Amino acid sequence: MDILSVREATKFVKEYCNAGKGPRMVELATYRYSGHSMSDPGTTYRSRDEIQEVRKTRDPITGFKDKIIMAELATEDELKEIDKSVRKKVDEAVQIAAADQVLPDEALYIDLYHNTKAQLIRGITIDECITQPFVNSAELLKSLGRQSKAH
Repeated sequence: MDILSVREATKFVKEYCNAGKGPRMVELATYRYSGHSMSDPGTTYRSRDEIQEVRKTRDPITGFKDKIIMAELATEDELKEIDKSVRKKVDEAVQIAAADQVLPDEALYIDLYHNTKAQLIRGITIDECITQPFVNSAELLKSLGRQSKAH
């Protein structure tokens, strides 16, 4: 998959739909490198060679890195430094998240849609339907006496 092609196709479809020309569908061909779960290593129905071949020839991240390097927009060492910096930030965020308190069940129903009124959440039966008690994280955290953390 080519990241730049996806960006341009998405841009076209957005403009097309926003112009009132009707809906469009975009299909993206993806590849899952690992299995579906811990009990599925992903190698019972495909070979390791196939996985490695796809990773080498169709991986959008490595393909984009190659384009950046070939266009001399960055060196391989610069990209490695960016990777290292991003991994560090992700590790720090994981540590913060792991140390934070677990949110109540209502958190499952927040931030579903941007800028909309509270939605009806259907339960297993019609009697179990509820209206979202909170529409976004900030409301939920405020109700818990906690502050929303800046991103």
